[in-house]
Amino acid sequence: MTPTLVRQNLPHAGPKPRVDLRARARDWSEIQERMLVPLYEAVHERLAVGSGTRLLGLGCGSGLALLMAASRGAAVTGVDAGRAERLALARDRLLPRAWAAPAPGGAHLVDGSPRDVRHARVPAFGLVTAFEPIGCLAGDAEDLVGLLAEAAPLAERGASVVLAGWGPPERCATSSVLRVATKLAEPLRSPGGWRPARRDDLEEVAQRAGLVPDGSGRVACPFGYADADSALRGLLSTGLFDAAIGATDQAQVDKEVKEALHPHQRADGTVWMPNVFRYLIARVP
Repeated sequence: MTPTLVRQNLPHAGPKPRVDLRARARDWSEIQERMLVPLYEAVHERLAVGSGTRLLGLGCGSGLALLMAASRGAAVTGVDAGRAERLALARDRLLPRAWAAPAPGGAHLVDGSPRDVRHARVPAFGLVTAFEPIGCLAGDAEDLVGLLAEAAPLAERGASVVLAGWGPPERCATSSVLRVATKLAEPLRSPGGWRPARRDDLEEVAQRAGLVPDGSGRVACPFGYADADSALRGLLSTGLFDAAIGATDQAQVDKEVKEALHPHQRADGTVWMPNVFRYLIARVP
């Protein structure tokens, strides 16, 4: 019988390594965020986002989705809390200095929650987007329900609300890499670890938030990177591996993620992982 190798992850006595939040935000905006461009484009096209659209982006991050909507003529407002570094990058994109061209439809960014938008005296929104994929971290659905409850009073009756999530694990090649996060975090029962998305994650959130489902779609969003180092930086920027880093250490997570990436690395060194993402369109009653 082949002996079984058992891994033991012991808590570290020393201080946790500090995360360079600026570098992580930059990795998100320069490497990872663009992987979701097909999702943004599909939603904007389906809902005919344009010059008459007033859009509120929840968890807007570094603002690429807002920039794409603004380039179609939409007036955009983005809110995000606890991620000042990402929001600073969004400001650079959407609120340039006087000598640069402003966002075509106008833009407003708020460091906080939707309730803070009420003080900005902006007109009611016809579209609310929550593009950050949910269903992979414990508690992310509850957090989104809370954001939607705050956002609903800011939207017009019948306004569209878009929620996004990962597709079935068997349709997402990146799932095999994300399982590293679960494997490393679970021995210590660290909160916030990754889990496979469930089929009805989006519908359950919409129901709990009092929204009325009105259509859905799937979009191919392949993750492509120049090399394994870029893939590692991009994936870590999502925050999905934070619990694993806390339960073990940065070096171990880096090593095991790169090992998991190996089957997806091509002969030229590039990394390619086909994925499918879901989106749900709901309405404010």
